[in-house]
Parts: sequence; C-alpha cells; structure tokens
Amino acid sequence: MTQLTPPLPPVELISYLDTLVEPHILCDTDYRIVAANLAYRRDYGDAKALIGQTCYAVSHHYAAPCDQAGETCPLKQSLKSRQRERVLHLHHTPHGEAYVNIELAPILGADGQVAYFIEKMEPLGVSHDLAEARTLVGRAPTFRRMLELMGRVAPSDATVMLQGESGTGKELVAKAIHDASRRAERPFVAVDCSGLTETLFESELFGHEKGSFTGASARRIGLVEAASGGTLFLDELGDIPLGMQVKLLRLLETGTFRRVGASDFMKADIRLISATHRNLRAMVDDGRFRQDLYYRLNTFPIALPALRERREDVPLLAEALLSRVAPGRTLRLTPAALACLMHYDYPGNVRELRNVLERASLLSDGNEIHPTHLPEEVQGTVHAKVGVGETALLPKNGPLTLSALEATTLYERLAQHRGNRKSLAAELGISERTLYRKLRGLHCQ
Repeated sequence: MTQLTPPLPPVELISYLDTLVEPHILCDTDYRIVAANLAYRRDYGDAKALIGQTCYAVSHHYAAPCDQAGETCPLKQSLKSRQRERVLHLHHTPHGEAYVNIELAPILGADGQVAYFIEKMEPLGVSHDLAEARTLVGRAPTFRRMLELMGRVAPSDATVMLQGESGTGKELVAKAIHDASRRAERPFVAVDCSGLTETLFESELFGHEKGSFTGASARRIGLVEAASGGTLFLDELGDIPLGMQVKLLRLLETGTFRRVGASDFMKADIRLISATHRNLRAMVDDGRFRQDLYYRLNTFPIALPALRERREDVPLLAEALLSRVAPGRTLRLTPAALACLMHYDYPGNVRELRNVLERASLLSDGNEIHPTHLPEEVQGTVHAKVGVGETALLPKNGPLTLSALEATTLYERLAQHRGNRKSLAAELGISERTLYRKLRGLHCQ
C-alpha cells in the first residue's frame, strides 16, 4: 500500500475525539501524532509539544518504530490488515512507566486508502512502578503475555483459571483482575481450599443455619455471600473434595447455592477466579477431578510464568521486595549479588526470592547486600579477580566454557542495567531483538 502524507485532519474528526472519555491520539501513516483529545491532555499533559512527533518516540522513547525495537507495532499490523488491532505496551507517562492497553483503528480517506489511525489508551490497572511495593512487577515477554490476557478478561465476568507453580503470585494476579473489573468496588474474597474437609469446605463456602451441625450455635453467612457483587477467588483448586465439586458446579451452572441446613436456594452474584499448581487435566483423567467442573472453570486459562522464565525481572522484583522486607533502609544489591540472584532457578519463585532477600537484609549491617549474605545454594558461584576492581562469576564445579563465560558476562551487565534490555542493547551496540535472541539462546530468560 502506498503511504501518502495525509492532509491536516478534519475539524469534525478532532471534535469527535474530544467527546471520547478515554485518552485518544490521532496518527498518520508515518507514525506522527497529529491530534490528541481532551482526555489525553487531562491524563498526560499538554499535547502541543507532541504534535508532529512519532508515537514510538513519545510512548517508548524509541528512535525507530516498535517492531524494529523488538515490540509488536499495532500501527504496522493495522496498516497491513486494515482492521482494528490491540496490543499491550509499556508506556512512558508523566507519572512513570505504566502498562497500557492500546487499541488502534484505521481511518480510510476518500480514495479508500488508510489516512489516519485512532489510538485509544486504557491503563491496565497494573504498573511496574516500584512506588507501589505490592504491585505486579515485570518487563519480560512471558510476564507481558500474562498481562495481555489479564487485560483482555478483566472487563468481563468470565470465569478465570490461573495456572502456575507455587509462589508465582496467583492471588496477586487474581486481585489485579478484580481491581481492573467493573466489580472493583465490591469485595474480593480469597479462599484457600487446601486442608479443608468436605463438611468444613461447604460451611465456609456456603454458610450454615443455626443448629445445622454440632457447634453451629448461630447462623453464619458463607464466603459466597460475603463476596456478593464482587469476586470469589478459590486458591489451590485441585484440593477441593470430590463431594464438594458437584455443589461448586451447581453454583457455576445455576448461580444458586444453599446454606448448610437450609431448604431454600439463594442467588449468587459473584465472579469466580480459581488457581492451581496441579495438572488438573491429569487429575480429570485419573478420576480425581470432575471433567464437567474442569471445563466450566477453565473458560479463560492464564499461565503465570515461573521466575526462572523471567530472570530479567529479578532486578526490578528485588528492588520492590527490598523496600518491603527492609522498610526505612536504603539497601541495595551489589552487581555480583544481583548476578547471583539472576543465575538461581527459584523453585519457590517470587515467594522464595522474597525470603532470600529478607534473610540477606538481616545479615547485612551496612547498606549493601553482597553474595556472602545470600544462601549457599543461591550463591552458586565463586568470585575470581580478573583485573583491577573487576570480578567475574565462574562456575564452582566443572570446566569453564565459552558459553558459560558469555552467559556470565551478559548476566552481570544485565544486572547492572536492572534487567533493562533496551539499555543494555544500546551499550552493546546491537538491537534489542538481537539481545533478546542471545539471552534466550543462553537460557537467560
């Protein structure tokens, strides 16, 4: 498709954009911003300085379009498909970096060719800003794919199943989905299904009437009632007793439940999110989990990446977690300590990283955390002098290989750049995409 420089946008189009409640910008086919609506100016400041600049320079501080910097470019996709495109991007804003859902639609001119693109920006409600220590933190591709799915499903009432290893933050993800939904002002109620007997589980979930069993001295509402209008989060789903699974299925299919000891059914108004670290498909095959319930709960599955699958996020996570485990202290990790943390596989995932940092903060008397403050299994390396004031991380066991040396060097440099691939790529004089392929090849992701 031949790209022509379009004329100035019609006044009617700009007036229309100003009626939209979400931030919108108007771009031409050369990525240049030609207009911004009132909502954009309200959230992101005066748009006059932006007119004429490229969208990738303003949003990402890139010198080239997103697809040339290892990102997905919705404008290029829309130019090819001539349809609406949607993508999740990490944007620079006046309030820091934030994940933003981008929805971009082409506008055709009188000649039938694409003349402009309307771009709508919706904050995901999940930022990587470290000012909020409890927020979801990350930049890695696997983490961003998870956020994209969260952004897609959050506005709906669809049942969500979170799948991931222990310690990956499933409850945090469930709460983020709730906070980005239309139910955000209503309760978020979490239920740990592990260790509950069938009788106790039913009473906890649905409540009971006075005298319905020994010890039931008064009526008690269940967690389904407590979550009315909001979100019910069932953690460790695979531990739900088989006898209770049919009652949970009835809740999902009919939207009704009955307190223990009651005869009347009650209407439930909840959005259900569940989570498990188990292989439910295998449990269905073994007869330990109902197939019909599995399909009802698995409407929209989201996989949470293990920490070893997003190693480049360790510096950001470590900074956020240190502010929680050592409030009031200005602790920082030395590059060598951070490189050790980035080498480790974390069978306990983010939860284990938090525990490692809490232990290290207690062992450190100063403002720095060194490798000696880390558990032996996390250290996993020895430090050898290679020059004045320089150290290299060498394997404790086995021969030193060229690939191991290359991986170690990249680990240390990435740690010094706080996991920022763009910054490290600029220092190395290569594209971010090339660096990403190199990291993947060295299993640094």
